Amino acid sequence: MSASAILSFSTTFALVALSLGLLLTVARIVRGPTLPDRVLGLDMLVAIAIGFIAVIAIRSGFNLYIDIAIALSLVGFLATVAFARFILARGLSPESAGADSRAAAVPTRGKALAPARRQNKGGRR
Repeated sequence: MSASAILSFSTTFALVALSLGLLLTVARIVRGPTLPDRVLGLDMLVAIAIGFIAVIAIRSGFNLYIDIAIALSLVGFLATVAFARFILARGLSPESAGADSRAAAVPTRGKALAPARRQNKGGRR
């Protein structure tokens, strides 16, 4: 086998494996019971997209795609950090997120509970 045949087979195999991973990740995002599960699924989706870009760069020999993959990885990292901060601001841990989403679906009787007030450490209001 020549080097070009091995490269062609390897990139084809990588594209098939990445496609399978993409399908499984999309299923996890759609099915994921909690918000943190969906955030991790979106992070994995970005990683798979970076893999696709890298394989296409190898297959085509156009090295500018690697720069695009690096930029996408930075955007994906920042998006994951932003989602994590959002989840922490809501006070959802992975354990309570599932229970919280199930509890929100169940109607409650009586007055709605007011959100808890933050304690001011400085003493002023």
